[in-house]
Amino acid sequence: MSGHSKWNNIKNKKAKTDAAKGKIFTKIGKEIAICVREGGGDPNTNGKLRDLISKAKAANVPNDNIDRAIKKAMGADAVQYEEIVYEGYGPCGVAVIVDTMTDNRNRTAGEIRHYFDKYGGNMGAANCVSWSFDKKGVIVIDNEDEELDEDTVMMEALDAGADDFEPDGETFVVYTKPDDVAPVADKISAAGYNLLSAQVEMLPQNGYIKLTNEDDIKNMQKMLDMFDDNEDVQNVWHNWEE
Repeated sequence: MSGHSKWNNIKNKKAKTDAAKGKIFTKIGKEIAICVREGGGDPNTNGKLRDLISKAKAANVPNDNIDRAIKKAMGADAVQYEEIVYEGYGPCGVAVIVDTMTDNRNRTAGEIRHYFDKYGGNMGAANCVSWSFDKKGVIVIDNEDEELDEDTVMMEALDAGADDFEPDGETFVVYTKPDDVAPVADKISAAGYNLLSAQVEMLPQNGYIKLTNEDDIKNMQKMLDMFDDNEDVQNVWHNWEE
């Protein structure tokens, strides 16, 4: 399988400050808020909530934070968020998908459009680029210090229900169907492996675009940084080869 979950982005997030970690906690908290509103606060009966808890733990969100987010979402005064997906193009036609959760769609739409325009891109209509991406479950296993046996990890991942597997430097990447990411991740974790990430991602069908112009590269990186710093943005998927 060509390309995976932008592991460099995950490593960058791990290397950031506590303030940046706080942003990750906030974003997962918003996901939990919508999930609880739609399906209740019991992970035994709300499969999506169970998946989010697995995702939160893989991102090192403390259990207390997860519990508080669930209880807050169940309260009568919980903030009402809505999920909105924006799509568009970065420099040189790089496809970009921006997942947001917001309590003010006018504010969020204006900010996302501004980022696209400011850095050489443009925001497009719904499905203008998402048709060229596949939604898959992606699980990243740490192999930086363990020196795990590739064949053993692959067999255990496949036995756990994975669809595909590939080594990627200091990690192994496991692919699943979107609905299978949490149960497969739980089985892999129970087998003793350290998971760095476990979530549903949008992967480009036709590989990644390489930018060669320095200004295009700088603008693309600045655009992604602005998206990442926006509290309404949950995830950004793109086909730029960083």
